Amino acid sequence: QVQLVESGGGLVQAGGSLRLSCAASGRTFSSYFMGWFRQAPGKEREFVAGISWSGGRTYYADSVKGRFTISRDNAKNTVYLQMNSLKPEDTAVYYCAARQGAIYDNWGQGTQVTVSS
Repeated sequence: QVQLVESGGGLVQAGGSLRLSCAASGRTFSSYFMGWFRQAPGKEREFVAGISWSGGRTYYADSVKGRFTISRDNAKNTVYLQMNSLKPEDTAVYYCAARQGAIYDNWGQGTQVTVSS
Protein backbone atom coordinates (compact mmCIF):
# COMPACT_ATOMS: atom_id res chain seq x y z
CA GLN A 1 0.00 0.00 0.00
CA VAL A 2 1.03 3.56 -0.61
CA GLN A 3 -0.56 6.71 0.77
CA LEU A 4 -1.13 9.54 -1.68
CA VAL A 5 -1.67 13.24 -0.96
CA GLU A 6 -2.54 15.68 -3.73
CA SER A 7 -1.91 19.41 -3.70
CA GLY A 8 -1.86 22.35 -6.07
CA GLY A 9 -5.50 22.68 -6.99
CA GLY A 10 -7.29 25.99 -7.04
CA LEU A 11 -9.21 28.56 -9.05
CA VAL A 12 -7.79 29.73 -12.35
CA GLN A 13 -9.10 31.61 -15.37
CA ALA A 14 -9.55 29.91 -18.70
CA GLY A 15 -6.26 29.76 -20.55
CA GLY A 16 -4.28 29.66 -17.34
CA SER A 17 -2.07 26.97 -15.84
CA LEU A 18 -1.81 24.91 -12.69
CA ARG A 19 0.57 22.22 -11.53
CA LEU A 20 -0.75 19.44 -9.35
CA SER A 21 1.52 17.40 -7.14
CA CYS A 22 0.98 14.02 -5.54
CA ALA A 23 3.28 12.99 -2.72
CA ALA A 24 3.51 9.29 -1.95
CA SER A 25 4.61 7.60 1.23
CA GLY A 26 6.79 4.53 1.37
CA ARG A 27 10.05 3.41 -0.14
CA THR A 28 8.61 1.54 -3.12
CA PHE A 29 7.23 4.48 -5.08
CA SER A 30 9.27 3.58 -8.15
CA SER A 31 7.47 0.23 -8.35
CA TYR A 32 4.10 1.91 -8.89
CA PHE A 33 2.57 2.95 -12.17
CA MET A 34 0.98 6.33 -11.44
CA GLY A 35 -2.06 8.04 -12.84
CA TRP A 36 -4.23 11.11 -12.60
CA PHE A 37 -8.01 10.92 -12.81
CA ARG A 38 -10.74 13.52 -12.48
CA GLN A 39 -14.39 13.66 -11.61
CA ALA A 40 -16.66 16.54 -12.56
CA PRO A 41 -20.01 17.13 -10.85
CA GLY A 42 -22.59 14.66 -12.06
CA LYS A 43 -20.07 12.71 -14.12
CA GLU A 44 -18.11 9.52 -13.66
CA ARG A 45 -14.47 9.52 -12.75
CA GLU A 46 -12.31 9.54 -15.89
CA PHE A 47 -8.70 8.83 -16.70
CA VAL A 48 -6.54 11.88 -17.42
CA ALA A 49 -2.93 10.72 -17.64
CA GLY A 50 -0.61 7.87 -16.66
CA ILE A 51 3.11 7.37 -16.32
CA SER A 52 5.22 4.24 -16.13
CA TRP A 53 7.51 3.25 -13.28
CA SER A 54 10.60 4.96 -14.67
CA GLY A 55 8.70 7.77 -16.36
CA GLY A 56 9.69 6.57 -19.79
CA ARG A 57 6.14 6.05 -20.99
CA THR A 58 3.23 8.43 -20.64
CA TYR A 59 -0.42 8.19 -21.61
CA TYR A 60 -3.10 10.84 -21.97
CA ALA A 61 -6.80 11.15 -22.52
CA ASP A 62 -7.56 12.72 -25.87
CA SER A 63 -9.26 15.64 -24.13
CA VAL A 64 -6.02 16.76 -22.48
CA LYS A 65 -3.39 15.66 -24.99
CA GLY A 66 -1.11 18.54 -25.88
CA ARG A 67 -2.21 20.61 -22.89
CA PHE A 68 -1.35 18.45 -19.86
CA THR A 69 1.98 16.82 -18.99
CA ILE A 70 2.49 14.09 -16.42
CA SER A 71 5.90 13.56 -14.87
CA ARG A 72 7.44 11.95 -11.81
CA ASP A 73 10.43 12.32 -9.55
CA ASN A 74 11.15 8.98 -7.92
CA ALA A 75 13.77 10.52 -5.65
CA LYS A 76 11.05 12.75 -4.19
CA ASN A 77 8.26 10.15 -4.30
CA THR A 78 6.17 12.65 -6.24
CA VAL A 79 4.16 12.68 -9.44
CA TYR A 80 3.09 15.90 -11.14
CA LEU A 81 0.44 17.04 -13.55
CA GLN A 82 1.24 20.25 -15.39
CA MET A 83 -1.97 21.66 -16.81
CA ASN A 84 -1.80 24.41 -19.42
CA SER A 85 -4.42 26.14 -21.55
CA LEU A 86 -7.07 25.21 -19.03
CA LYS A 87 -10.70 25.21 -20.09
CA PRO A 88 -13.89 25.45 -18.01
CA GLU A 89 -14.59 21.81 -18.88
CA ASP A 90 -11.41 20.85 -17.01
CA THR A 91 -13.17 21.79 -13.78
CA ALA A 92 -13.22 18.72 -11.55
CA VAL A 93 -11.77 17.05 -8.50
CA TYR A 94 -8.43 15.60 -9.55
CA TYR A 95 -7.23 12.36 -8.01
CA CYS A 96 -3.84 10.75 -7.93
CA ALA A 97 -3.76 6.96 -8.14
CA ALA A 98 -1.19 4.17 -8.03
CA ARG A 99 -1.07 0.57 -9.15
CA GLN A 100 1.37 -2.29 -9.24
CA GLY A 101 -0.92 -4.66 -11.12
CA ALA A 102 -3.64 -3.98 -13.63
CA ILE A 103 -5.96 -2.10 -11.30
CA TYR A 104 -5.50 1.29 -9.64
CA ASP A 105 -6.00 0.36 -6.00
CA ASN A 106 -4.41 3.28 -4.17
CA TRP A 107 -6.14 6.65 -4.29
CA GLY A 108 -5.60 10.08 -2.85
CA GLN A 109 -8.33 12.28 -1.42
CA GLY A 110 -8.42 14.60 -4.41
CA THR A 111 -7.83 18.27 -5.05
CA GLN A 112 -10.35 20.68 -6.57
CA VAL A 113 -9.55 22.46 -9.82
CA THR A 114 -11.94 25.16 -10.94
CA VAL A 115 -11.53 26.96 -14.26
CA SER A 116 -13.58 30.11 -14.72
CA SER A 117 -14.64 31.38 -18.12
